Amino acid sequence: ARHRITHTGERPFTCGACGKGFSQNSNLAAHRRIHTGEKPFGCRDCGKRFGEGSALVQHRRTHTGERPYRCGECG
Repeated sequence: ARHRITHTGERPFTCGACGKGFSQNSNLAAHRRIHTGEKPFGCRDCGKRFGEGSALVQHRRTHTGERPYRCGECG
């Protein structure tokens, strides 16, 4: 049911601060952090905080040295 809304273009969840609409409430919740400055995702190594979990995952690679994407030209 939630996926179907992707195809209809319906955006029933609206940000009260800027009016931007979202198809899922979870996306609205993540968006609200832009306005509030909330950063609930913290790095356990250095303490740096992020508003999105995916940004923390990317940041963690600075500590682990993981490089999951390779350049097609230079490796």
